[in-house]
Amino acid sequence: MKDLNKLIEEAQQSELKAVTRRHFLKDCVAGIGGIALGSLLASCGGWGTSGSKGNLDLNALNPLIPKSPHFPGKAKSVIYLHMAGAPSQLELFDYKPALQKLHNQPCPQSLLAGKKFAFIRGVPKMLGPQATFKQYGESGAWVSDHLPHFSQVVDDVSFLKAVHTDQFNHGPAQLFMHTGSARLGRPSIGSWVTYGLGSENSNLPGFVVLTSGGKTPDAGKSVWGSGFLPSVYQGVQCRSKGDPVLYIADPEGMDRDMKRNLIDAINNVNKTEYDTFKDPETLSRIAQYEMAYKMQVAVPEVMNINNEPAYIHELYGTEPGKESFANNCLLARKLVEQGVRFVQLFDWGWDSHGTNAADSIDLGFRNKCREIDRPMTALILDLKQRGLLEDTLVVWGGEFGRTPMQENRDNSDMPFLGRDHHTDAYTIWMAGGGIRNGISYGQTDDIGFAGVEGRASVHDVHATMLHLLGFDHEKFTYDFQGRPFRLTDVEGELIQAII
Repeated sequence: MKDLNKLIEEAQQSELKAVTRRHFLKDCVAGIGGIALGSLLASCGGWGTSGSKGNLDLNALNPLIPKSPHFPGKAKSVIYLHMAGAPSQLELFDYKPALQKLHNQPCPQSLLAGKKFAFIRGVPKMLGPQATFKQYGESGAWVSDHLPHFSQVVDDVSFLKAVHTDQFNHGPAQLFMHTGSARLGRPSIGSWVTYGLGSENSNLPGFVVLTSGGKTPDAGKSVWGSGFLPSVYQGVQCRSKGDPVLYIADPEGMDRDMKRNLIDAINNVNKTEYDTFKDPETLSRIAQYEMAYKMQVAVPEVMNINNEPAYIHELYGTEPGKESFANNCLLARKLVEQGVRFVQLFDWGWDSHGTNAADSIDLGFRNKCREIDRPMTALILDLKQRGLLEDTLVVWGGEFGRTPMQENRDNSDMPFLGRDHHTDAYTIWMAGGGIRNGISYGQTDDIGFAGVEGRASVHDVHATMLHLLGFDHEKFTYDFQGRPFRLTDVEGELIQAII
C-alpha cells in the first residue's frame, strides 16, 4: 500500500482540494488508494460547480432540481397508500366461495407443514369470508360489501391478486415493501424516486409523508428514510392537524428578514466547508436550510384544506382540523397538484388477529374499511376530473396478506374472529400513471392460500413502479460501499400485463 503522503499528493494533483483523515482511512480500508479516491471524486463531481472559483451556485447544486429519467415515463408523481398491519384480501378483493364451504372445518395439515406463521398454533379452523361479494364494472372485478364506494371505480384500477413476500412480521415486511430489503439501512422507494427525478416545486419537499390511525408503522420512520442516499431525499413527515410541520412559525422576536440573514450566514459557512471537503451531505444541509425557509410560506398554504369547496369535502368525507385518512387523501391530491414527487400515506390499524373487537376480522375490520372507502375512491375521482390521474401513479396495499384459516394461539379459542399474517398471497391495486384500466392480474387457489397464476414479488412491484416513472430498474443504481445498489437488489421483473 502506498505511503499516506504519496496518496494525498496524487489526490491534490487530480484537483481534489482536500480529503479528511476519516474519509481517507475509510476508503483505504475498503479498497485501496486511487480507486477509492476516484470514486469519491465521481460522487462529488455529480453536483458540479458554477460561477467563479470558490463560489457555489445554489441553483446548480440543488439536489432536488428536476431530472430526466432513463426514458419518458407515463407517471410524474406517486401517491402510495399503505395500510399498515396488512388488510385481509379475503374480505376485500379475493372472492373464494370454496373457502366459505370449509368454514369451521379443521385446517388440512398440508397447509401447515413447513410453513411459518406469526401466531397460529396447533390445528386451526378454516375461516370463510366475512363479507359479501359482487362483481362490478365492465371489468367484472370482485369487490366486497366493505367497499361500496370503491366498487364504483374498479374500471379505473388494476388489481395484482397474487403478490407474495418472504417476511411474515410487520416491521421487516414493511421495510421490505418500502425499501426492497428487510434490513435497516436501505433507501425507501420515495427516496429513490426523488433522487432520480428531483422535485418540480422548489418550495416544497420532494417526498412528503402523512400518517393516520394514531400510530406510525411498526418499522418506524425507516420506511421513509433515505438510507445511504443523501439525507435530502428522505421523506418529510407533515401533519394534517395543527401546524403541518413543527416549529414552522418564526419564534417571537424573529422576523422573516432576520431569518433570511441567519440562513445566509449559516450557508456561507456550509459553502466554505463544501469547497474544502466536497462532502455531498453538506449540499443536503444547504438544501435543507433553504427548503425550510421556503416551506414556512408554501407549506401552510398547501396543507390548508379549509378553503376547498363544499363538494370536495363531501366527496372525500373530510373534516378540517382533524387528523384522518380522509384529510390525508385530499392533502395528497393538493401536494401532487403542486409538484410534490412522492406522497406516502400510512394508515395504521389493519392487524386483524381477533384478540379484541377492534382487531377482529368481522367487526374492527369493517370499521377500518369504512374509514378508507370513501376517501380513497374520492382520490381516484378527483385526480381523474382534474386531469392528474394519467400522470399520477396511485398504489394501495399492505405488507402481506391474511391466512384463510382462523387465528389460533396455543390451541385455545379466540374471543373474536381473526386471521394471521400470510406471505404467500395478497392483493395490491394500482391506478393512473400508465396503468391499464380494469385489469385483474394473477390468481390464487380455491381458498386464497397461494398464488397459482401471475405471481408477483415485491421486487416485481418495485420494478414496475420505476418503469412507469421512466427508469430501467436494473440500471437505476447508487454506488455505496464499493458496489452499485438498486431498489430491486438483484431481482425484479416488469409486470407487463398491467402496463
